[in-house]
Amino acid sequence: MAKYFHNAKKLDANGIVDDFWLIAADGIIQHVGSGNAPSGLLPDNVEVVDVGGNWLTPGFIDIHCHGGGGYSFDEDAGSIRSAIKTHRAHGTTRSILSLVANPVSTLCASLELIAELCDSDPTILGSHLEGPFLSEARKGAHNPVYLRVPDSEAIEALNGASRETLRQVTIAPELPEAMEAIDQFVDAGIRVAVGHTDADYATTRSAFDHGATILTHAFNAMNGIHHRAPGPVVAAIDDDRVFIELILDGLHVHPRVADLLIGSSPSRIVLVTDAMAAAGAEDGDYRLGSLNVTVANSVATLSGTDTIAGSTLTLDLAFRNAVSNLQVDPVIAISAMTQVPARALGFDATYGVIDRGFQADFNQFDHTFNLSQTWVSGDLVQT
Repeated sequence: MAKYFHNAKKLDANGIVDDFWLIAADGIIQHVGSGNAPSGLLPDNVEVVDVGGNWLTPGFIDIHCHGGGGYSFDEDAGSIRSAIKTHRAHGTTRSILSLVANPVSTLCASLELIAELCDSDPTILGSHLEGPFLSEARKGAHNPVYLRVPDSEAIEALNGASRETLRQVTIAPELPEAMEAIDQFVDAGIRVAVGHTDADYATTRSAFDHGATILTHAFNAMNGIHHRAPGPVVAAIDDDRVFIELILDGLHVHPRVADLLIGSSPSRIVLVTDAMAAAGAEDGDYRLGSLNVTVANSVATLSGTDTIAGSTLTLDLAFRNAVSNLQVDPVIAISAMTQVPARALGFDATYGVIDRGFQADFNQFDHTFNLSQTWVSGDLVQT
């Protein structure tokens, strides 16, 4: 059934429009405008949705997430669906499923399963290998036993298992054969991210020149900014080709530093959760890949250490942190969770804005940016 949304305050990467309306059918936005829709555009059996003067935004796109609701994306199909459902209740309408370092055979099995789920669930946009091609010195919450140098045989096995649903891979560019690996992934149409790296500014710039276009969770698991050694973050800021992931939970990056980063590259920031299983769930003991994680006061750390192990963030909270706590322009904030991640992975002709021809994925927020309702392909999400 066609749906007519009206009386909305539209907020997306193209700006703010008051008294906004749209008509959606078959999961696609058919018409948009302001005021009242011409009667001739409305089908006889249209369902009317009064947004009540509240904010209407595109649905969120999370390109870096490991799980939620007590479940991880490297588990079975039922667990993956449950984790996705948790994040959908917080406004994430399209997801990339991230995997931590594991043996190549285990990763291939996970990639095969995600490829199968992509066939049945279009809200899953594909997978992200955050490991195993990472620096041991910057391993974070990845099991060092499974870290390895990238080689052509492993890359071919991983690409083949994914059946062209592998969208992103994180690589430490200082590793032996890393530049050749970046070339191989880029030639296969896969986005390469620099992350979990001990690389300096020059090596990071070289990775970008080889075709890497994303910086994985800026500032975390990499060299910081030093006045004589600018490092990967400055290399990413300097390069207009590069998108910069940011975990905006107030813990991974200090709010003042996050504000500086957003101000430096407002059109290239991608707000991500990097969430593990405890997102949307209770404190307690969890697993992240093969490692034990303890969550206390919503902070996840490797058990017995102070090493941060992902987050318990959801994107609705990240959005509220941006606009309410950091006072980020709402257009910039919503872009960082919708159009910019879509651009980063090449989905920007389908997702990310509220306009004719785009997917009918929406979030409704009240005037203080609390999420109230979500639609996926025009269907209301039941929570």
